[in-house]
Amino acid sequence: MDATRASLLVIDVQEKLYPACQEPEQIIANCCFLIKCANRLGVPVIVTEQYPKGLGHTAKPILDLVEKPGDVADGGNVVAKVAFSAIPADGFIEKMEENPGRDQVVVIGMETHVCVLQTVLELLERGREVYVVADAVTSRSTQDKIFGLERMRDAGAKIVTRESVMFEWLRVAGTPEFKELSALIK
Repeated sequence: MDATRASLLVIDVQEKLYPACQEPEQIIANCCFLIKCANRLGVPVIVTEQYPKGLGHTAKPILDLVEKPGDVADGGNVVAKVAFSAIPADGFIEKMEENPGRDQVVVIGMETHVCVLQTVLELLERGREVYVVADAVTSRSTQDKIFGLERMRDAGAKIVTRESVMFEWLRVAGTPEFKELSALIK
């Protein structure tokens, strides 16, 4: 993973959905950790919301960290969708292409076996290098998460952890960025 080639995609961590999923507080914390890393290292962050009218908007701790929290139609980084995959959502592809050379996508969010899975499969079909962060994705059941991760791996996605992402994005120790971000894991 390379911070200069990556985008961070946060899928559907919404008010009415995340409390029903496994380890909701830990998932929120891990997503926030990665957004802080992305913000510090200049990695673009894109957020999706599945049918926000029914499932609510993105969890506040996450939205508070997104540099452009508004709807993509108004120049923000939040893409509303009704399809399970983010790919067909209005403005999603355009948002992804705002940053040329970003061929790696680090994916976090929920649910692993539905929206995360379908988005990852379509990103892979489009030639993106996809990394799914195992400790920053979740489903309502552990079994659904496990099989969703296995299917993504079988399709060519790389399964990683939040610390793997941070350390690979940093590349070296001793920098101001390393000191700031490594403090987040202590």
